[in-house]
Order: sequence, then structure tokens, then C-alpha cells
Amino acid sequence: MSALKQGEFVGSLDCGTTSSRFLIFDKYADIVAEYQTEYPQYYPEPGWHEQDADEIMASCDVCITEACKALEAAGWSKDSVKVIGITNQRETAVAWSRKTGKPLCRAIVWDDGRTKNTVAHFERKLDYVGLEVQPGVFRKAKNGEAALKELTGLQLSTYFSAIKLRWMIEHHQQVKKAHEEDDLLFGTVESWIVYRLTGGVHGGLHITEVTNASRTLLMNLRTLEWDPVMLNFLEIRPSVLPKIASSSEVYGEVSYGALQGVKIGGLVGDQQGALIGNKCLKQGEAKCTYGTGAFLLFCTGADIVSSAHGLLSTVAYKDGQTGKPVYALEGSIAVAGSAIKWLRDSLGLIKSAPEINTLAASVPRTGGVYFVPAFSGLLAPYWDPGAAGMLIGLSAYTTSAHICRATLEANAFQTREILESMKLDSKTDLKHLMVDGGMTNGDMAMEVLADIGGFTVVRPEMRESTALGSALLAGSAVRLFGWDISKPETLAEVNTKGTREFKPGMPEATREKKWRGWKRAVERSLAWDEGVDE
Repeated sequence: MSALKQGEFVGSLDCGTTSSRFLIFDKYADIVAEYQTEYPQYYPEPGWHEQDADEIMASCDVCITEACKALEAAGWSKDSVKVIGITNQRETAVAWSRKTGKPLCRAIVWDDGRTKNTVAHFERKLDYVGLEVQPGVFRKAKNGEAALKELTGLQLSTYFSAIKLRWMIEHHQQVKKAHEEDDLLFGTVESWIVYRLTGGVHGGLHITEVTNASRTLLMNLRTLEWDPVMLNFLEIRPSVLPKIASSSEVYGEVSYGALQGVKIGGLVGDQQGALIGNKCLKQGEAKCTYGTGAFLLFCTGADIVSSAHGLLSTVAYKDGQTGKPVYALEGSIAVAGSAIKWLRDSLGLIKSAPEINTLAASVPRTGGVYFVPAFSGLLAPYWDPGAAGMLIGLSAYTTSAHICRATLEANAFQTREILESMKLDSKTDLKHLMVDGGMTNGDMAMEVLADIGGFTVVRPEMRESTALGSALLAGSAVRLFGWDISKPETLAEVNTKGTREFKPGMPEATREKKWRGWKRAVERSLAWDEGVDE
């Protein structure tokens, strides 16, 4: 056997909603080796979604080990991996013991809807007690909502991880006891993974990264620190929280396994990772990632743009401990690719996910069918946890092909709704949208998106943008390949292979008629579960 070659590569551990992957990139963002594995999902009640944090970590370990084997099978030494980044499903909440390093309960996943009553409790608290913005000074009702959004960029919702932590404290005796006895450690998924990779209970780092911290409801958008006002309001002890770090710096080293001793240099929430991976680093650039859900981020640069149209203000990334934060507007769609999975697994209308494109293309229109995929309420711009999923416009003429096409259109309608809001908030008319994620593999889905949206859709050839984002941040932390995230020109050679553009071909009158139909369908789905018998 010939000797393994030495090279220079950057690794990315991408822990998504249903699977983990480890990808190894070269300086051009070509994938040299990779491995992916799914891990179990748990749905113990309607609207609930849980994961086992130990199973998440086991899948990450397998991916790193097997990707390194694949790298060596390709003729390269695993020592060629100089630094790794980590990107993760955001808002998923993990609680574990400081003493034992073990999870205290299953993780509550970002799209879990069980915390509606917890949200309602804090909405009432906001109305009647208020947010204590200064000692003895309370902001109530609408003023309280405005103060909360001013501090965090967010609003009270089942979506954000501090609400999930609050639910854990109230409903899991082990978590409540650990909170009271100061034995509780809380983190989002990247925080848990770094803790374990760097030693766990034996000296593991308890840190989180700023984009993930900005999605908790606890971080001040301006100071980038945990905000005592929010900690008091949500009744969470500050000692349970990790230290907030930047998106690109050397945090520590992997303490075991195939990459023992390799630096961890980049952390980022998956959607901000995709923004960076698409090199949307400047004000006015936007991307949408279509995975389980869909997430549209619009870079606003150094400015925090406060949305008056249902969007969130969030951190896009922060380059190093001394770097200035870059911000973004975000709109989130809870159900995108998971609607296709539902058609396949629950209804049996398709045998495989790609088949939706074939069936949808077999009919020229939906036959008047609209699908509002509000399986656990609607996120931006409605923020209605009581909205219900709805198929409307059905007739004896309707076939599975019409429903498939309506599913692709639902994705496009929801994207357009967010972009309409971004246009109003930013006073910028988007000319094109960068896209990535599993759904973008289908040409039909992209044609429908361009037609319904009325804008050009740009799809890069290498669409692992989320993983690439964390790799760019990690490489930048050690200046591998001369990358510097604060200087986009240093990334000029990254992921430059052919892109494909999808331009709108639908007549404007048809587009607007369909848009009006969508708005009517959404209106009927809102607040559906209020007063409805189960």
C-alpha cells in the first residue's frame, strides 16, 4: 500500500434535524470525503418532537470516523484535516447535568409545538406584570412586546429555545431539581457537541455561539451577552447558560477519536451557516435554505433592522472575539421538505421525495387546490401557533398530481410572503434569491418558486451551503488557504462551479390571481384550533 498523501483540508460537522454529516472540503469547496447517518426522532404526542442527545452525539462520532476512513481510502492522511467547524439545527434545547455530563431528558426539537401554554403564560405575564427593563420600571402589553423585540430581535413563540428550557424545568422533575441545585447545564446542539468533543464532564467546554445564542430569547442583540431582563422575566438562572463565543475563533481541540488534537474553529447555526456558505456576506444579499423547514435570511450588514412585518432580527455572524457583528432579517417556514415527507410516509402519494417533481410536472396547474402546511402552526409572518394544516379547493377532479403541485406551490407562496415583508422592512427589492437544501434538487420545484415569486432563483452546483459556511468560518479562524471571512475577496475561488438560474415565466395576472387564492386559504387556516374539539 502506498503512503498516504499529506494535504490541507477543512472539516465540517453538520448536525441537522434528522441526520448528521461530516464533510471534508478542499480550498475550492470541492468535497474530498463525507459520511452521513440518520438518528432517531421521537413523537410522543401530537405536535411534540424529541431527540436523544446521546444518540445525536453517537451519530456525530460515527460520521467523523467514517469520513476520515473515506479520506484515507481516497489516498489522503486524516492529518490533512487542519481544523473543523460545526453547524447545527438551531433552537433545539438540550439539558444535561453538570455533575454527570449526562442528558436529563430528551432534547426538545426546534419545530416542537408543546410549549403553547408556556408561551401563553408569558404573554399574560407581559400584559399584567410586564418586562422589568430597569429596577422598578415595567413595560406592559404592547410596550412590553416592543421592549422584548428591541432587546432580543425576537418575540414570544414556541420556536425559541429558552421557552423549551422553561417547559423542561416545569415538566421534568430531574431538570427542575438540577436548576434549583445549580446542577443544570443548558445549550443548543452545537453547545452540546462542543462540550462532548472537548471532554464532556472531564473539562469539556460549556460555550455557545452568537448566532445560536441570538435564537434563545435570552441574548441582547446589541451587547451580545445574556440579558438579565430576559433571564428575570423567564425565571432562568444565569449559571445554567454557556459562555457566548464568536462564530470564528479557535475554541478548543477534539479530545478523542480520529481527529484527536484537531482545532475546532467555527461554530454557526445552520441557517446563518448557509448564508455564509452562499457567500451572502454583504448588506442586501439573501438566501433561502429548503430543508425540513425553510429559512430565508437577508443580510443587513452592521445595522439591526427592526421588522414591522413579522420578521425577526438576528445575528448573521461575528468574526472573532474582537470583530463587529453582522446582522440579518430572517423569515422562517416551519414546513418545507417535511411536507414532501408527509406526502410520502403518511399519505403514500409518492414513493420517493424526488417523485413529487415528476408528478407535479404532469399537470399544468393545481386544479384550484391550495395546501397550507401548518402542521404545528405558522411562523413568519403570521406567528400563529393555532393555525392548522389545510387542503382546500378539492373536487372530484383532484388527483395526487394536483396535490403534489400544490405542495410545491405552498413552498413558493410562503417564500414570497417572507420576501414581501423583507421588501417593506428593508426598502430593498430583491432581484435574485440564492437557494440550497434538499428541495432545490428538483428543477420543477425551482421553476414553481420562480413563477410564484416573480424573481430569479440562483442554484449553485455544490449545494452543501450549511456545512460550507461552518467550514469557511473554521478556515478563517486559522487563516487556512488565506480565507478571511471579513474580506469576501479571499473567498473568490470558493464554490465557483456552474450555477443554474430559474427565471419566472408565469404571466403577472396569473401570478397575482394565484396569490390572492393563497391569501384566502391562509386566512381560513388561522386560529383553527381555538375552540375546536379534538
